[in-house]
Amino acid sequence: MPNDDGLYLGLISGTSADGIDAALVRFDEGRPSLVAGLTHPWDDTLRRRILAVAQDEDRLALDDYGRLDVAVAHAFTDAAQAVLERARVSSTAVKAIGSHGQTIRHRPDGPLPFTLQIGDPSVIAERSGIDTIADFRRADVAAGGQGAPLVPAFHATVLRPATGARAVLNLGGIANVTRLSAHGEVSGLDTGPANGLMDAWCLRHRGEAFDRDGRFAASGTVDTTLLGELLDDAYFVLPPPKSTGREHFHLAWLDGHPRVADSSPEDVQATLLALSAVSIVDAIERYAGDASEVVACGGGVHNTALMQALAERMPGRTLVTSKAFGIDPDFMEAMAFAWLAYRRVRGEPGNLASVTGARGPRLLGALYAAP
Repeated sequence: MPNDDGLYLGLISGTSADGIDAALVRFDEGRPSLVAGLTHPWDDTLRRRILAVAQDEDRLALDDYGRLDVAVAHAFTDAAQAVLERARVSSTAVKAIGSHGQTIRHRPDGPLPFTLQIGDPSVIAERSGIDTIADFRRADVAAGGQGAPLVPAFHATVLRPATGARAVLNLGGIANVTRLSAHGEVSGLDTGPANGLMDAWCLRHRGEAFDRDGRFAASGTVDTTLLGELLDDAYFVLPPPKSTGREHFHLAWLDGHPRVADSSPEDVQATLLALSAVSIVDAIERYAGDASEVVACGGGVHNTALMQALAERMPGRTLVTSKAFGIDPDFMEAMAFAWLAYRRVRGEPGNLASVTGARGPRLLGALYAAP
């Protein structure tokens, strides 16, 4: 097999669409290391449009869909160019971009399952001058899988424990948990909301994209009755494989609970934080109960109130961030998509059937060649 080591660039915007994470990653004999990372801001108007579409508040005509697809690709290319400028690396030195795109709908169940990410990779390849690999999820869905989460395979590459078991917790818009074993077994699932609902509620009531340090939530009191109603959602008791997104856990879902209208905004925010913490810890107890250590990554690690709530609910476990292992928690997912591009270039599968429920390993992503 040819030597495919070198520089790869991973791009992703998560469920909250709070920015485009770009990670320039060097592979040396298959071992990844972060060269540079940054979070590129969305244009505010474009971000609001993405969120409205993702949570079904805005229906797109075909022309509008096409324009949004290209606008997202332009923003992703800008993020790629920004991280290359930061690293002082030429585009000609990068072997491939792995672009996750922006998910606007994820329906992996039912008679005609699908998952849809936008950000036209042909535009990214043309504007960046770098071969671009994209559309990572649909091959897994076509094989009967959920198409998500995909990052557990990367977690296994960089965080497998020497002994026992370890849980890796990704705190994005949606939370996902990976269980890693020293013996090689890997499992994982989306647990439900992490930051997504809190971000949306904060934007509605504070005009801010996220709840900095969890201060908005900390100013309120958990409504235990509302919390119980939210936790009654059928998703939380579904067995894995399972995945979810903003098309399920969005503001209309929250507003469908009458008690919300009678509660103060800060009490609802406190309750949403408790919903994330309780559902996450419950999933860890059920599916990674033998893990004495939980390694957190994703934007939620900066929410002090959320991290404190998680630690208080897991007194028998050590909660650390991936920084303790030399991995910037802000760029774990972007690194994962650089890794998936590396796997695709090498002709190696990127999914784990034990996580997604697919019929077997699949080569993920399609190659869009640069000019």
